[in-house]
Amino acid sequence: MSEPSRSARVGVILAVNPDRFAEVVGALRQAGLTVSREQPVVGTLSGTVAEDRLPTLEAVDGVESIDRDHAIRLPPPDSPIQ
Repeated sequence: MSEPSRSARVGVILAVNPDRFAEVVGALRQAGLTVSREQPVVGTLSGTVAEDRLPTLEAVDGVESIDRDHAIRLPPPDSPIQ
C-alpha cells in the first residue's frame, strides 16, 4: 500500500459529468478527495485534497474542471473605501 501524502491540503471545486456523477465522485474519493459538498443535479462538488494529488484528480475520467477554492473577505459595509 502506498504511503499517505504529506502535502498540504487545499480546497477544490470540481465540475464533473452529471450523467456519471456517482461514478466520478467514487473515483475522486479513491484518488484522495475528501468530499464536503455535492450538487449532483448540476455536476459540481467541493472538498479537500493533498496539493500533490491535484494531477491525479485531473486525470479522473469524467472530471471537466478543477478550481482551487479561495476565500474572499470584504470589509464591513460601514468601512471607509480603501
